[in-house]
Amino acid sequence: MKFSRLVLPGVTMVAVTYGLARFSYGLLLPDINASLNMSEFLSGATSSLFYLAYCVTIVLSTVITTQEGPRRMILLAGLSAFVGMLMMAVTPNAWVLAFGVLLAGGSTGLVSPPYGAAISLWIQEEKQGKANTWINSGTSLGIVLSGAGAYFLTPNWRLTYLIYAVLTLLILVWNYKAIPKGRMGSRLRFKKGNYSIRGVKEAKPLIAASLILGISTAAFWTFSRSFVEVAGDYSDWQLSGFWVVIGLFGVLGGFSGSLIEKGGLPFAYKLGSLSIASASIILAVAPGNWLMSYLSAGIFGCSYIFLTGVLLVWGIRVFIANASLGIGVPFLLLAVGQVIGSILAGWLVGSWGYAASFMIHGVLGLTALLMGPGKRQNEMANITSD
Repeated sequence: MKFSRLVLPGVTMVAVTYGLARFSYGLLLPDINASLNMSEFLSGATSSLFYLAYCVTIVLSTVITTQEGPRRMILLAGLSAFVGMLMMAVTPNAWVLAFGVLLAGGSTGLVSPPYGAAISLWIQEEKQGKANTWINSGTSLGIVLSGAGAYFLTPNWRLTYLIYAVLTLLILVWNYKAIPKGRMGSRLRFKKGNYSIRGVKEAKPLIAASLILGISTAAFWTFSRSFVEVAGDYSDWQLSGFWVVIGLFGVLGGFSGSLIEKGGLPFAYKLGSLSIASASIILAVAPGNWLMSYLSAGIFGCSYIFLTGVLLVWGIRVFIANASLGIGVPFLLLAVGQVIGSILAGWLVGSWGYAASFMIHGVLGLTALLMGPGKRQNEMANITSD
């Protein structure tokens, strides 16, 4: 299958599900709060639904993709994002908004496993690494688009979500035409023994690290834009630019494989953990300084994408008999942590303020440095990153 025929629609589908349907909520949150009279705690609790839905749908998507092929799940992901954002655009209250959030957040879990399967099925083996890198970059592209959209449409958050929904529908049609039809049969079915959890005893540090990193990053995704808005005298373009910086620097996170190969998996993990924790601490200390806040956004965007790549490699090395489990476990625990972190951040912001909340989340992120991949995973990391 021609490389661009699958990769280009894949990049755009990831962009609308992750960048627009999931992560744009934090960017538009101040205007949503003002329109629906939502408290900070309710805002954080609603944000947690994005990650909760992801936890459920990534398991569902993995099983169904294995049994029936990737096409159905990819199309369902686009449909879920479209309906979710449409509901968010027309919502009369916080309850309907929450239901839309569930659907929009669920789209990210639905889209990840099937596109990985699609690449392995229809892209030549020597081009699969490149294809995965490009499709994963869709998250950063979506974040950049959401920042640009917020600038031109502020404060019309309903119109923003409506435009995002229409764009998602067009991309859904594109994927409908691009993804080959038909069941893929035995090529996607688990063979006996492939559900092996060999390596689970070594997974405790991986589980703890993924959970802590999820908790510590939730505040930034949900409240960073609100924080800088109330802390400094920023123009609309500067506020949107803050979000665009997260997306642009996220592209740099794609170099995690190269750094793992050169410096080793433990070094890459500690560098990523230190960086992402420092982003929250920098913002807590100097939210009113646009240079420092942009620096914080750049560090966060780069280190978040970087760390997801590190966790992926680490997971595969732990669950050596089942790569799918190796990918699913850290990503699932990262999302579970973000469920907890969003609720915690909302409570802390409402009780102690933004600065205290971000400082606490940053310090919590530093504790992730105490855990990391062991010697065995490091020895095999280069094989995985090739």
